[in-house]
Amino acid sequence: MVLRLSTLFLRTLREDPADAEVASHRLLVRAGYIRRAAPGIYTWLPLGIKVLAKVEAIVREEMAAIGSQEVHFPALLPREPYEASNRWTEYGEGLFRLKDRKQNDYLLAPTHEEVFTLLVKDLYSSYKDLPLSLYQIQTKYRDEARPRAGLMRGREFIMKDAYSFDIDDAGLEESYQAHRGAYFRIFERLGLEVIAVQATAGAMGGSKSEEFLHPSPVGEDTFVRSAGGYAANVEAVSTVVPQDIDFSGFPSAEVRDTPNSPTIETLVAVANGLAPRDADRGEWTAADTLKNVVLAVQLPTGERELVIIGVPGDRTVDLKRLEATLPEHLEVSGEISVEAANDEDLRKHPLLVKGYIGPGLTLEDTLLGIGGRSRLRYLVDPRVVSGSQWITGANAAGQHVFGLVAGRDFGWDGVVESVEVRSGDQAPDGSGELEIARGVEMGHVFQLGRRYAEVLDLKVLDQNGKQVVVTMGSYGVGVTRAIAAIAEKNNDDRGLIWPLAVAPAEVHVVAVGKDEAVFEAAEKITADLEAAGAEVMFDDRLKVSPGVKFGDAELIGVPIIVAVGRGLAEGVVELKDRRSGEAQNVPVDEAVARILKLREQLS
Repeated sequence: MVLRLSTLFLRTLREDPADAEVASHRLLVRAGYIRRAAPGIYTWLPLGIKVLAKVEAIVREEMAAIGSQEVHFPALLPREPYEASNRWTEYGEGLFRLKDRKQNDYLLAPTHEEVFTLLVKDLYSSYKDLPLSLYQIQTKYRDEARPRAGLMRGREFIMKDAYSFDIDDAGLEESYQAHRGAYFRIFERLGLEVIAVQATAGAMGGSKSEEFLHPSPVGEDTFVRSAGGYAANVEAVSTVVPQDIDFSGFPSAEVRDTPNSPTIETLVAVANGLAPRDADRGEWTAADTLKNVVLAVQLPTGERELVIIGVPGDRTVDLKRLEATLPEHLEVSGEISVEAANDEDLRKHPLLVKGYIGPGLTLEDTLLGIGGRSRLRYLVDPRVVSGSQWITGANAAGQHVFGLVAGRDFGWDGVVESVEVRSGDQAPDGSGELEIARGVEMGHVFQLGRRYAEVLDLKVLDQNGKQVVVTMGSYGVGVTRAIAAIAEKNNDDRGLIWPLAVAPAEVHVVAVGKDEAVFEAAEKITADLEAAGAEVMFDDRLKVSPGVKFGDAELIGVPIIVAVGRGLAEGVVELKDRRSGEAQNVPVDEAVARILKLREQLS
């Protein structure tokens, strides 16, 4: 069916939308693919639906190729399954919750592990039914605090989520690898480079987890990679831990007056004036100080808890990284948020002297255990190893402790990965230095294991007639986010440039001018292309200037543009490859053959 611009529900915009932050957002709105309905929520217009259908078709083909079968769940779901898995609470404020007229609780599903599990439980009961892979392409909802970047991070989005069900861990590994391979093929067909990086499981739970990141300067995910092949999301990077140090001959720690030194920078300056080190060891630096950062954690239950993190003074706490790694230390599951403690938080703990906080002078006193007072949870960076010596706060204004030895003078409640990862840090697998990059998360795969099967009692009879808990995998692809990533990658200063595989049409025929012969010739080329199986968009609008038509053609981004205009008098039309920008005049009677040849080259 030819898309005729004279009747197509389309209005292009000359000006960028005021809230557009990135190119994909700006161009998808201007070119008439989507329209904003509310913050983080978009209406899909006819051109957008065309692209969306093509992306979904690629996903479906690759899922079918690994034997996964499609189902479709409601987006509106009851509370009970999520209460059973504890995710009604764990998701915190990110969950859209609502009540029906009878005051029953419902949610708009952010993900569907629970109901997939219950469906299989309802229908299958034997090992002979497994392995099984099911998937859906469904609208998801998450109450993002700051929706932004158009389709990149919204409150409503379309995702493909698949789930595998196996009798044992060996089967899970096989299913995991099958889905992983399908993802690489999906993104290759979409023209998106992706890197599979180690990741944390977060609220999903499970063991092994990988993200598929598309390298992009507008990406919200930070990841690292080494020349030796290591790749991980920063939340999943583990620090190369120094060796413990024998402290048997170390002198006792000493408290010194350090007036006007509440920051690391001022402390280092004071330390070098008070107690300069010998020439061989050089001056004191921020790396020699132990910074104790007081943080407030908002738990999934709504409670607020203070924790203190001890980190080398030359490092900064990465709150996003900490939010991924801290829950296990707090023995909570679900999403948490972390922020710097405020003045009200500190007033509740008078021993916390701002700018001079330290872990204490003895193991017994470690972090506010002094005088029988209740202690706060104290976690340290992996670089704080037994025998390491530090300059740190003495819990008194204008005083610091010099030579405080970890493991001798103070202890800790746990070791947590919390500081920013830097370019030049060593990869944990010994494969070299890390470099930092930005990426857009396009997919995420998890070995869920038995978490959901256990709480929802998904069991089958094994070969011996014994009931065993099924093991599961979860595999997600951001479908609407993929469209944004494709648009972000494929554009220029004039508009979008769609890859042929996902373009709303393959050829855009533009009739330029008022001459009836021009429109007749353009109509014939359009009909012949359609008869040959090409997808055609035809700008047959009357009384629209050539400049507007060409501007729209380049903005909309169909990969092949055919202009029928003044050249027709000489028997030629213009054929343009939107990607390369190359244009050539071709004889009108050869136009269809040349267009089809270019289409083949671009496919």
